[in-house]
Amino acid sequence: MLLGEVIGTVWATRKDPGLVGMTFLIVREVDLDGEPLPTVVVAADAVGAGVGETVLVAQGSSGRQTAVTQGKAVDAVIMAIVDRLDVVEEEAALPEVAEATDPLVL
Repeated sequence: MLLGEVIGTVWATRKDPGLVGMTFLIVREVDLDGEPLPTVVVAADAVGAGVGETVLVAQGSSGRQTAVTQGKAVDAVIMAIVDRLDVVEEEAALPEVAEATDPLVL
């Protein structure tokens, strides 16, 4: 999955009949701090997302697993609008290593 921000809409008046009625949004990938990354993808919108929202995008064959995209010619789908991210980044607590000169070292 890709974490991204919706930055625009693709307008296509002529498209495959199976795609009629679908909305396509432009999503820029973001890191865990919400900072933009260079990756941009056009994704079918299965959840009613809008510009400025943070979303989860499924790609490849997973992009055809929602009710909206089942059996459609879609490679990416917005399948969730993110309300918040809880990220815990703790520095791993490393055990203290005893010095070789410590008299208690066995």
